[in-house]
Amino acid sequence: MLTLSPQDIEAIGLSLKVAISATLISTPMGIGVAYFLVFSRMRGKSIVEGIINLPLVLPPVVVGYLLLLAFGSNGIIGKLLAGFNIRVVFSLTGAVIASAVVGFPLLVRSIRIGMEAIDPAYARVSRTLGAGWWDSFLTIILPLSLRAVLAGMTLMFARSLGEFGATVILAGNIPGVTQTIPLAIYEYTSVPGGDRMALTLCMVSIGLSFAVLLVSEAATRRFRRSV
Repeated sequence: MLTLSPQDIEAIGLSLKVAISATLISTPMGIGVAYFLVFSRMRGKSIVEGIINLPLVLPPVVVGYLLLLAFGSNGIIGKLLAGFNIRVVFSLTGAVIASAVVGFPLLVRSIRIGMEAIDPAYARVSRTLGAGWWDSFLTIILPLSLRAVLAGMTLMFARSLGEFGATVILAGNIPGVTQTIPLAIYEYTSVPGGDRMALTLCMVSIGLSFAVLLVSEAATRRFRRSV
């Protein structure tokens, strides 16, 4: 029989907390970046897009090490945050940041595809009727992009739920503090007799991911019927 220890329950709770926090924090920024990439005529968009998509092609360990350099005690951001007594390395905050950085490209890519499918004539017509930029965004662009936003949030949540490489470098593997499901599974596979517990957490991870997909699909269908 598959059972969960208190440490496993803590890992599950931390995984959900990290994934939810990373997704909610990144979504407004992801919408803004996607809007910029689709509708802005500024030069250099390809460079911005390349930087955003780097975490997709770089090994997660490399992303984690770069974040460690930036948020460490000798890093530029780390020194700035130290003045406010904010510690990122080996903390839950670090796990959230690592998950957000790794999952952000998936969020932006999904929202961008949704915004590219919007007929530009809609925004132009709204402008001729006296609507400002903000009104056009809130009443036309954003509502027509909601399905893409939801899809992007789902992808990012699932990616954050399974993040390992960047998290273990930046936040470490501290039980009850930064140990998420993937980190707990790694620890179990590294000790004799831990296969059963690792399998238990694998099943939990599969169940959570499948539940997220079902909820996303149900929300998408409901949104489709309401439009």
